Amino acid sequence: MPVTPEFSKPLSAATRLCAVFGAPIRHSASPAMHNAALATLGLDWRYVGCEVAPEHLSAAIDGARHMGFVGLNLTVPHKLLALELMDELDVSARSWGAVNTVVFEAQDAEGEWRPVGQLAEVRGPVRSKGYNTDADAIIRALREDLGTEPRSARVLLLGAGGAARAAALRLADEGVQELWLVNRTEAKAVELAEEIRERFPVVDVAVGYPETPVEIVLNGTSLGLKRDDGSPLDESKFSLSQADSVYDMIYRPAETPLLRAAKAAGCRTANGLGMLLYQGATALELWTGRPAPTEVMREALGREIYGRPA
Repeated sequence: MPVTPEFSKPLSAATRLCAVFGAPIRHSASPAMHNAALATLGLDWRYVGCEVAPEHLSAAIDGARHMGFVGLNLTVPHKLLALELMDELDVSARSWGAVNTVVFEAQDAEGEWRPVGQLAEVRGPVRSKGYNTDADAIIRALREDLGTEPRSARVLLLGAGGAARAAALRLADEGVQELWLVNRTEAKAVELAEEIRERFPVVDVAVGYPETPVEIVLNGTSLGLKRDDGSPLDESKFSLSQADSVYDMIYRPAETPLLRAAKAAGCRTANGLGMLLYQGATALELWTGRPAPTEVMREALGREIYGRPA
């Protein structure tokens, strides 16, 4: 079992920074995960969490660029907003319609754009490049944490924001059989459904609750983050007894009202720890160009969220 490492070097003027921006941000376990990984890799970097209001996101990203940050993660409510703020978009961000990872890049001696974290010296302009590492992470988490195969499954997706949007498009690309979209603002669900029909015509997509059983209920909303939040699922319209498994992208609290209800109904359940781990590992690899120490990151998340290794 790996042991979560500690930094041997104190902070100095040479320490490089990366961060997660969100509102709220105090619940984030990303700093614990990434700082454990950075210590394992022997890098004189630190990862911090920053509360950034949506109206300040552009200025915050620009500030991080000029302050020499290596990269950023973006969480609620910034993933859609960031699409218009990037200098460049990776195919992952263009395909899945949201940005959760920013890589700052500069030109090397040959004029090629490379991550600043992989350059010994940065000269000239620095640009932001947006990636989406959420979409592949949710597919992997559904398989590994729930033991559920998304391909050909019937899925009820709650939410249409940044992470939910990426999940919906990635699930459609994976080849789910049927996909139902439920969102507080129905117009956003309708818009997303129309995009899926255009891009993935073989997928049967509908807005609203299903009248038949499903293999997966997936929560992509932020309902459950706060102590007094209720469930994002209206059980008067869909009973959890009709679901095989329930995945909540929220990881803190470790058991949301939705997951408690799902367990009581006999569903297989998992929270968002796996998704957080896998998207974070990919982000770290983009910044460093080195394999992420995934098991160290998993243990750090377990200690942060559960008080014990995951």
